[in-house]
Amino acid sequence: MTLQQLEYIIAVYRHKHFAKAAEACKVTQPTLSSMIQKLEDELGVKIFDRKRQPILPTVIGQHIINQSLEILQHAKLLKESVDEEKNTLRGIFHVGILPTIAPYLIPRFFPQLLQHYPESDIRIREMQTHEIKKALEHGDIDVGILAELDGMGDFETTHLYFEQFFGYVAKDDPLYINKVIHTTDLKGEYLWMLDEGHCFRDQLVKFCQLKEAKQSQKAYSLGSIETFMRIVENGKGMTFIPELAILQLADSQKELVRPFAIPIPTRDIVIINTKDFVRHKIRKLLVDAIQSAVPSDMLKLKQIQQRV
Repeated sequence: MTLQQLEYIIAVYRHKHFAKAAEACKVTQPTLSSMIQKLEDELGVKIFDRKRQPILPTVIGQHIINQSLEILQHAKLLKESVDEEKNTLRGIFHVGILPTIAPYLIPRFFPQLLQHYPESDIRIREMQTHEIKKALEHGDIDVGILAELDGMGDFETTHLYFEQFFGYVAKDDPLYINKVIHTTDLKGEYLWMLDEGHCFRDQLVKFCQLKEAKQSQKAYSLGSIETFMRIVENGKGMTFIPELAILQLADSQKELVRPFAIPIPTRDIVIINTKDFVRHKIRKLLVDAIQSAVPSDMLKLKQIQQRV
């Protein structure tokens, strides 16, 4: 029995497909299947029911998978503990980050971090909040960067910065003449918002007590902040943008930005990890790099701001 064999059965369990599991493990399907077959022969049991589609574990196979997850996690922690004691940045470090944070934060610190620490191997993946939590629990990522929400008590949380929400308003929208936006002003039919499940949307809906803007939802499902900004720039409705996005705007685009009235809705951007996390040195590098890259006035919550 080898750790590699355990990694293969976990891959099949997660992908529910031998070919997809092999692709994820960067091996051929015959190689993966052969290694799993050898493990089954050694244990004298069938781990997967190959007659079912998608592939599912047998009853005893599920027990083996649960134990394998624990073994692999302990093996990972052992290696990481050694690296930490050796004071090295070697080894892959996986970071999950929200899509509503990544485009505005990553360019501000990541290139410089790679330049100053070329021996590091930091890999970043955009993920939703529920995906980050699941990936942390499975050991697929080391840390997550996201907006703090309720229900994070199972993780260790480190504050990074506070970020205000702003309105982004088309010139022909009635709200364009407003110097500030009050929550009672948000009655337009074309209010471009991310779909449900995005914490960015959920926080704004809760703070502003928004009702659905049905026309915009009918016109465009899913979407992204950048897509909605382009729609607004071309003359239709309004959307919401995070504070760091403003720093990337041209002067003509900044004319469309409108702040909220006091109290200003603000999200707390944090980095989270599991409580058995050991790679403290590289996490500290990340935290320091990020906090140095954002404006200093974003590091503390102002009295005029309200955390959402």
